Amino acid sequence: MGGIRILTDSPMTTVQDAGRFGLQGVGVPVSGPADPDAHALAQLLVGNDARAAGLELTLTGPAIEFTQDNNIALTGGDFGPRLDGMPISCYRALRVHRGQVLTFDGRRSGFRAYLAFSGGLDVPLTMGSRATHLPSGMGGLEDRKLRKGDELGFLCPAAPYPVYPCRAAVPPRIDDGIAVLRVVLGPQADHFTPAGIQTFLSSPYQVLSQSDRMGYRLNGERIEHVGDGNILSDGIPFGAVQVPDSGQPIIMLADRQTTGGYAKIACVISADYSKIAQKMAGEWIRFEAVSIERAQQLRRDQLRRIETLKSYF
Repeated sequence: MGGIRILTDSPMTTVQDAGRFGLQGVGVPVSGPADPDAHALAQLLVGNDARAAGLELTLTGPAIEFTQDNNIALTGGDFGPRLDGMPISCYRALRVHRGQVLTFDGRRSGFRAYLAFSGGLDVPLTMGSRATHLPSGMGGLEDRKLRKGDELGFLCPAAPYPVYPCRAAVPPRIDDGIAVLRVVLGPQADHFTPAGIQTFLSSPYQVLSQSDRMGYRLNGERIEHVGDGNILSDGIPFGAVQVPDSGQPIIMLADRQTTGGYAKIACVISADYSKIAQKMAGEWIRFEAVSIERAQQLRRDQLRRIETLKSYF
């Protein structure tokens, strides 16, 4: 069965599905997309369940040849996509044919893009998921990022959709300025002085070049601890903001370890995960505290918008 052929190398292109859930208790990381909402929306546009496997592209994408007809959609960052040299739109389902080639001009906005294919990609399941976790060499295609010459098949390519204009969504705004990440304080907010918490909530922080899918290392005003930054190791959720003894925060992302021993001053709310994933080294963020009730309401609103979009399809 056909699928895609990778014609050129790229900075970082991996196979990702929704993630490897239910195994953190035995030390297996979740992995999955750094921008879960962009990934899920791409899958929705091509008629897949949100758990289906597609590609996560970082900074730009490789040239990709289609070896079988199918439906595709691109979401997340805008990397200037072209099909056989002609510009195409993101956040819209598109029919592609065998022999056509998808290329990218280069980054226009954002940092990560998501490419979905009707039926998903046919790579082996590892512990119930097709997600690539590079730190442990697990999942995806041969446990690694994609490179020139790789070929991947479609699991179940779909027929053309009867009305393509309906299979589209409004792209979310990607802020090129200072992104405001809303957080719920805790679970170890009491490990920080009032002055430290004030610093955390009032100072801008810059994303460092040492950042990756495990975590975003930030640089800015030092956050003051009551004692030091160490705790007994406990679980780490997506978006947890750890602060080691250096006083510089680290936002934990998709490839994070399952436990850690640095105090967590706050957790980024799930409605703002995309804001983290679309930031690159050198860009700036700041934090804003909200209640857990507000965080839950924002997530419910986000999920309601997705359900409304599904009803149009």
